[in-house]
Amino acid sequence: MDSEQIKAVKRMQGFIEAHLAEPITLYGLARAARYSPWHAARLFKEYTGRAPFEYIRQRRLSAAADKLCAAPRKVIDVAFDFVFDSHEGFTRAFTRQFGISPRQYRQKKPSVVLFMPDRMRSYYPPNPKGTAPMKAKTEKPQSQVVFVQIVARPARKMILKRGKKATHYFEYCEELGCEIYSQLGQIKAAIHEPMGLWLPKNLQRPDTSVYAQGVEVPADYAGPVPEGFEVISLPACTMMVFQGPPFDDQNFEQAIFSLWDVMKTYQPERYGYEWADADAPRFQLEPVGYRGYIEGRPVRPVNETTRKPARYKASAAPHPSQKKSPKSKTLRRKR
Repeated sequence: MDSEQIKAVKRMQGFIEAHLAEPITLYGLARAARYSPWHAARLFKEYTGRAPFEYIRQRRLSAAADKLCAAPRKVIDVAFDFVFDSHEGFTRAFTRQFGISPRQYRQKKPSVVLFMPDRMRSYYPPNPKGTAPMKAKTEKPQSQVVFVQIVARPARKMILKRGKKATHYFEYCEELGCEIYSQLGQIKAAIHEPMGLWLPKNLQRPDTSVYAQGVEVPADYAGPVPEGFEVISLPACTMMVFQGPPFDDQNFEQAIFSLWDVMKTYQPERYGYEWADADAPRFQLEPVGYRGYIEGRPVRPVNETTRKPARYKASAAPHPSQKKSPKSKTLRRKR
C-alpha cells in the first residue's frame, strides 16, 4: 500500500467524521485529501471498498441509529441532524441498512449492527490512540450497539501452540496451562496481540484441537520459535471484525455472549460479503472492558469468482456463538 495514499484516505475519513452533520461535497473531500476530486474519489473507493457518498450515507445512518437509541428524539429531527432531506428518504435508507424502520427501532430498541468500513490499517487495533471508546448503553441493557469492520489481512505467519481436544479457552488451559498467552506476548516481532483461535479444518492436524492460541508475525519471519510451538503460513484474507461496547470487567462473560447473539444472526450478504471460514482462523482477543469484546471471522466478497465451492463453508468447527455454550467457556486470561 502507498503510505501517502493511505494518509490521504485517512484525512478524508477524518473530514467525514468531523462533518457528518453538515453537507459534504466531493470538492471538500478532495481538499482534505490534497488530490483532484476524481483522484480522491478513486483512492477512497480503492482503499475502503466504498464510494465516498455510500460511505458517508452508512456513517450517517449509523450515527442516527445511535442517537435514536441514546435519547428520545423525533425521527424527523434526527433525519435533519444528519442531512437527510425528508422523513421518507431517511426512513427508506434506514430500513434498507438495518432491516427495521427508525420509528420501530426507537420504540423497540433492538440490538443493531453499525457497519464501520475499514479504517485504513492492515491490522485492527483494539483502541487506537486518540479515539474514544464507544459509550455503553448501561441505562438500556436490552439495547446493544456493535461496530463491524472489514479488515484486509496481508499474507503472514502465525506462531501457535496446539492443544489436544480443546474447543474453547478453558479446555485449552486445562490441557496446556494458562501461560501460553503470556509466552506469545513476549515475541518481539509480533504484529498483533496474542489471540484465541478456532482453526478451520484445513489448518487442523490429526489428534490436535480445534482451539489454539497464537500470534501473527510478518510473512518473512525467520526468528526463534519457542519450544513446543510451530509456525504456519497464512495467505492474505479479509476479516469481518466485531467489537461490542465497553463493559465492566467483571461482566466479561455477558459481553461475550451478547456479541455472540449478534454474530449468530448477522447477515454479511447485506454488505456484499459471505462467510469464508476456510480462509483463516476465527479469532478472539482477550476481553478487556474499556475496548469491548472483539472477535473476527473471515469473509469473501459475494461476487468473487475464485471463491471455494460451497462445500468448504462447513469446513470449520462450529463456533461457540453458533451453539449454546456453558457460561464459563470464554476467553479470560488468568492473572
